[in-house]
Amino acid sequence: MIALLQRVSEARVDIAGEAVGQIGAGLLVLVCAEPEDTEAVGQKLLSKILKLRIFADEAGKMNRSVQDVGGGLLIVSQFTLAADTRGGNRPGFTGAAPPALGEALYDRFVALAREQHPLVATGRFGADMQVHLVNDGPVTIPMRMN
Repeated sequence: MIALLQRVSEARVDIAGEAVGQIGAGLLVLVCAEPEDTEAVGQKLLSKILKLRIFADEAGKMNRSVQDVGGGLLIVSQFTLAADTRGGNRPGFTGAAPPALGEALYDRFVALAREQHPLVATGRFGADMQVHLVNDGPVTIPMRMN
């Protein structure tokens, strides 16, 4: 699985002009399943995300996790994270899981997040979404688990 984390002071996902998921301070998690991914890979990625120390402590050092600060998670599916841009000018997306598998893994990832973290909002798999965010820092961290 591939994830792109953005530390945010706020974030929201709109579909057709309606807010479907929003958080205050926390992490916007863009996530993409790959064909060989399993629920175990998703659990490993989620565990790392929840423990990643990218929030400031009293001294201003990145030493706290999203759990430590009580931040929210806004989890949004984004197959374009698997883009292959090595050839030509049009990216290829064969590195992303097929839609049925991608949706199942995304849904399971969200369910696991809701079991392990109190503040979880989402977008909608496969929808045309507009993501609004205020990147705090800015802090943007790519992650990959296999």
